[in-house]
Amino acid sequence: YKMLRTQILQRKPAHGWTSLAVTSPPTGEGKTLTAINLAISLAREVNHTVLLVDADLRRPRISHYFGHSVEFGLYDYLVNDVQLPQIMVNPGIERLVILPGVNSVLSSSELLSAPKMVRLAEELKSRYPERLILFDMPPILEADDLLAFSPNFDAVLLVVHEGKTRKNELQRAMDILQSVNVIGTVLNQ
Repeated sequence: YKMLRTQILQRKPAHGWTSLAVTSPPTGEGKTLTAINLAISLAREVNHTVLLVDADLRRPRISHYFGHSVEFGLYDYLVNDVQLPQIMVNPGIERLVILPGVNSVLSSSELLSAPKMVRLAEELKSRYPERLILFDMPPILEADDLLAFSPNFDAVLLVVHEGKTRKNELQRAMDILQSVNVIGTVLNQ
């Protein structure tokens, strides 16, 4: 993860990237754990703060991995007007903040492309210019969420599972991602 962190930080200035979506072709590739470990690694870099957003509204799991029981999540902000300070969580790691998900939502792509989410993404990117934002997104082959949300992030990191991800799945994912900046792939396991 340190190597991945360094590669991302080296590419960031040349492109002006401040936000990165993490996805995988199908489910079970390790994208959420990769997003979490990358966020922790980036937060250890003293020049940056990191916001990890659980934008996988279909299967929000980030707070689960940190062992936090949270009452509100991104869905509550978007639908129930719960304010961000009530939602954001500091997991006990300096320079890292989490915007968790709680409720599983089937209409996730509609919520991610809604005007309120677009405004939130813009605010998150502009409020702290040195902050890196990681969006944990649903798998690209299972939902249109990443494409619907793509105007709101700068690049995509694709996580593939060695020995599990099939070549045709990877090719289909790359075909779908043609219209976005793919910073690279992570070969997991």
